[in-house]
Amino acid sequence: MVTLSEVAKRAHVTAATVSNVLRNREKVRPETAERVLKAIADLGYRPNLNARALAEGRSSTLALMLSNISNPFYPEFVLAAERAARKAGYFLMVCNTDDDAEVGRAYLNQIAGTLADGVLVMNTDIKFNELCASATHSAPILLAMWEHPEAPPALPCIAVDFAHAGALAAQHLLELGHREIGLLIGDGCGGLQDARSNGFRAVMREAGIETDAAAVLQIRDSIDAGYAACMQLMASCSHLTAIFATNDLLAIGAAQALITLGRAVPNDVSVIGITDIQLAHQVHPALTTVAIQTSTVAELSIESLIRLIQTPEQQPSMVLAPPPQLVVRASTGPRRMN
Repeated sequence: MVTLSEVAKRAHVTAATVSNVLRNREKVRPETAERVLKAIADLGYRPNLNARALAEGRSSTLALMLSNISNPFYPEFVLAAERAARKAGYFLMVCNTDDDAEVGRAYLNQIAGTLADGVLVMNTDIKFNELCASATHSAPILLAMWEHPEAPPALPCIAVDFAHAGALAAQHLLELGHREIGLLIGDGCGGLQDARSNGFRAVMREAGIETDAAAVLQIRDSIDAGYAACMQLMASCSHLTAIFATNDLLAIGAAQALITLGRAVPNDVSVIGITDIQLAHQVHPALTTVAIQTSTVAELSIESLIRLIQTPEQQPSMVLAPPPQLVVRASTGPRRMN
């Protein structure tokens, strides 16, 4: 492996000059910088990023810790976050905990403050006090997709008004004439998606409608879980004309179950979700959902984490993401009159 000293010898400069060219070329005379760059190219030199991080006390790397990369939502978030990080001159390291708190703790212990200048955390099983302790003693931590803007956490966060997302879903179904509605509430690594269901129920309550307890199920976040739960719902509550799911995976599974049962979507039963993952417009029928603008939230999360690293005293404790938006597609329609 070619060393910094070998480059310096080839360019007839000091190792410090080579380092200056790599970090800030403007500090070095143009003719000297050109000679150093030619030596780098001729020798095929590659900087040792770990050594540079130790020497400079920063790594130019951000870590994104998430619970399960197999969930289609996370790759979409990662793609937008990586682009935003790269644009700002940072590398993005993705840490998949696989829904395992011990794996998450290991990541925090190994990367925070050493391999990464800051950590973006999404839906992990790590206890909140452990995250706070890590943020105090190692690298800044920012929470992405905080679901309760009315209750800011002790750590900086990007909050999404998921209660409003649930409210938009309820308003849409009510406007279509639906009154008998089943609820599928996701219960994933980030906890019960209660803000979404609470927002939905609040609008229904204002319309004088109380959701039948038998028509509400709490399930894990997956298409398979949504399928099984919808089969269960329709077996006990066959009168339902619509199903609201707190995320798109559950909604897609529910739509598949209805088709299996011979129930047309949306002519017999309408289905609506929340998130607007790419799969939502690719399935048939295309899913009506409430979009949380994933790319925008990811970019905002990276920008806020970098500001937290560079100027922690100027970073607000909570940044509210743009409001969710209803996206009407083919899976919802007017309630059929018997």
